[in-house]
Parts: sequence; C-alpha cells; structure tokens
Amino acid sequence: MKVFGVRLPAMSSLILWGLLWEVFGRSGYSFFVPPLSEVVATLFEIIGTSAFQKALYETAYAFCSGVFFAIVIGIPTGILMGKNRLVDELLLPWVNIFLSAPLTALVPVLMVLFGFGMKSIIITTTLFAIWIIILNARAGVMQINRSLIEMATSFGASSWDAFSKIYFWAALPEILGGVRIGIIRAVKGVIIGQLLISLVGFGALFELYSNNFLMKHFWAVLIVLFALAFTISEFLAYLERRVSYYAAKR
Repeated sequence: MKVFGVRLPAMSSLILWGLLWEVFGRSGYSFFVPPLSEVVATLFEIIGTSAFQKALYETAYAFCSGVFFAIVIGIPTGILMGKNRLVDELLLPWVNIFLSAPLTALVPVLMVLFGFGMKSIIITTTLFAIWIIILNARAGVMQINRSLIEMATSFGASSWDAFSKIYFWAALPEILGGVRIGIIRAVKGVIIGQLLISLVGFGALFELYSNNFLMKHFWAVLIVLFALAFTISEFLAYLERRVSYYAAKR
C-alpha cells in the first residue's frame, strides 16, 4: 500500500483500521462497538477458559472435517468434469445452482435428514465449500494443453497416471485458488451450522454473548475466527504464487 508515494508495510491497512476502531469505540457512539484495546484484553481473559477451548475444538473439528470432504470429493469431481464432456453436461447445471443458491435455506432439510448433531454441521460446511472447488478444478483441467494428454496416451499411461501426473499438477494453480475460496466459504458454513443446527462451538459463544450484551466477548471471539480464516487464506495464496509457473508451462 502506498500513501503519498511512500510504500507502507503490508499490514499497515489493518493497523489503520484498528486505530479507527479504537477511536470509534472510545467515542462512546455505540455500545455495540467497544474499543479494540478492551476487546483484546477480554480475549486474553477468555482464551484460557475451558468454555473457549471447548468451543475452539468443536469449531475446528467441524471446519476441518467439512473442508477435508469438500477437497477429497470436489477436486476429483472437478477434474472428471473437465476431462469428460458427458459428466460435465450432467453435473455442471447442478454445481452452478448450488453455488449460486442460498445454502442457508437447505439447513432445515439437513436437520431433518441427519439430525441436530455434528454430522449436519460438517455436511453444511462441506456444501458451502465444495462447489467452488469443483468449478476451479474443472476450469484448470480445461486449460491443459491437449498435447500433454495425447503424449500420455501414446505412452500407455493409465487413467490413474494421467490423473496423478498430468491433470492434477497442470490444474494445481486453479485448484489451490478454489480451495482458498472454498475455505473462506467454509468458515461461514460452520458458523451458520452451529447457530442454526446445534448451538455448539463458536456459534454457542456468539449466541451467549449477544443475548447477554457481552459485546467485548463477542468481538473477541469474532477476531479469533477472522484471524484463523485470514491465516489459512494467506497461506494458500502463498502456495498459489509458488506453483503459478505451472500455468505458464501449460
């Protein structure tokens, strides 16, 4: 970021917004936005409590499980759609529908089918993340140079060899991009699931703190959630940059 021609560090914008938050909170204009310094102090108070650690474990378990299933199912499905026209025509309309549809409306259906426990929350998280992963993997495969496929076929490569040595690696930049966006969507999915299906994890803390107007505690938990999502997203963005040369080789 540049200000008046001076290049500032990458985190300068966050520092600026933090200062604005602190000033706004100190002004007393709104009870719902306490000063950032008090939110951080509250965070250090609750981070060692058993309730917070239990909520963090439950949220992390549901989130990681949902993302795992989204990746394991989404990447092969997207690659198969990209290389097989019939499969693509059968699945693409449904993928686009679920990607653009308000998935929150499906939560009551999931509750009826799978109950009010962790299973429904994990499925909700998977549904939020999987569709963009499928589309990005499909897009990556469709940009692969056909000569690579023809060469593999002429040398007698099996379907698994073609998948593991050509399709996956050549489409890796798009796949990582889809996983990064899918993880961001999964954060929304896991919190929505915890709020609507079963009050566990961070969803239970959000409900507890908001109902009792404990806004410092509410914002402290929200900061932790945003920090985790931002860290994972930036790490995947770094991996994208590291493997971007694959795109040029295609």
